[in-house]
Amino acid sequence: MSLSTRAIAALGAVVVIGAGTVGGSIAYASGKDQPISHQATLTVGRSSIHAEPFKACYDDGKPLGKEAVTKCQTEAKKAADNDELPSSDVTVGDKIGVGVDPGTADKGWFAFTDGGQQGQASLSSSKTKVTFSGLQPASGLLAQTKKTTVTVVEADEKTGDIIAAWYFTLNNKDFVAPATPAQ
Repeated sequence: MSLSTRAIAALGAVVVIGAGTVGGSIAYASGKDQPISHQATLTVGRSSIHAEPFKACYDDGKPLGKEAVTKCQTEAKKAADNDELPSSDVTVGDKIGVGVDPGTADKGWFAFTDGGQQGQASLSSSKTKVTFSGLQPASGLLAQTKKTTVTVVEADEKTGDIIAAWYFTLNNKDFVAPATPAQ
């Protein structure tokens, strides 16, 4: 018994429709039918981590006032000191990049580290409509310490208002503490 091309095409259509239905059902059942918004992604080498804005650095899309920005920075520093920020291991041979969701890219954003040759290194200049910074060598972004902080800021390009901030920690696996002189 042989199958005709018409029967094979009909069977193929049933398989495709069935697969689409299963995929849609999984997305619906898992509550992931809408894309996740307001996330930043830190990519190190071939791995990446995602985070929502730091809890004190986001007010449901409204601009943060001066006091809120100060509170954001203070609480983020405390979280960094307590190793509570999302983190990734890095070596000087890795490449690092930052990505943001399309809504953040539409407003404008920039990212930087507290390291590099000038004491602060930019991962991206002010970007609008771009969702990924591109990959840059870690060697130019890392602080001369065991840990480097990556800061991602959503800022309205037109007004300059800060909307959100994300913080990540890079754990420098190549860092060697300087030897202390013998006394």
